[in-house]
Amino acid sequence: MTRFSSLLTAASAVLALSTVTPVSAQTVSNAAQVQSGNYAVEPGHTQVGFSVLHFGFTNYFGAFSNASGTLELNAKNPSASKLSVTIPVASVQTTSTKLTDELKSAQWFDAAKFADATFVSTSVKLTGQNNATVNGNLTLHGVTKPLTLAVHFIGAGVNPMDKKYTTGFEATGTLNRSDFGIKMYVPYVSDTVTLRIAGAFEKQD
Repeated sequence: MTRFSSLLTAASAVLALSTVTPVSAQTVSNAAQVQSGNYAVEPGHTQVGFSVLHFGFTNYFGAFSNASGTLELNAKNPSASKLSVTIPVASVQTTSTKLTDELKSAQWFDAAKFADATFVSTSVKLTGQNNATVNGNLTLHGVTKPLTLAVHFIGAGVNPMDKKYTTGFEATGTLNRSDFGIKMYVPYVSDTVTLRIAGAFEKQD
């Protein structure tokens, strides 16, 4: 094969690759088109982030992982949807090993005594095409209080990795940790806690 022929073959291969349609996990961007049904939390891509104002200097961030739970999703009648999530408190992580261990102690979350935090929805109200307000009860540190989450639909489709139909949401909310008996260093470390949640759910039926 001549050098020219080799170059031509290589160029053809590059051109062929450039025309391949990239695989996309997100095939639906309108919440009304999501498949209704029963879903389970996909823990590997579900994160519960939180932040507090630290001594008035910085917003300090942490996160929980390994969530589990269920979503009964009704795309035609979103108000009939139901969500229940459990988060192991001992999964808490920060950028400081010392602080992470401290947060698990009795002074803070007391993970040995109160192993799980749970959120169970009580109502879902659509506020836009891809947005909803989800009210529910949060149980944390042995105390149950109402919590409101502003939820935004991200997308849904078949995950190209595991071939499972998956839907994802982002949620934000705030709470006062003293309402749950977690009062260490208030007000120097803010009472108000901001939540930012990435939730992934896999269809079960």
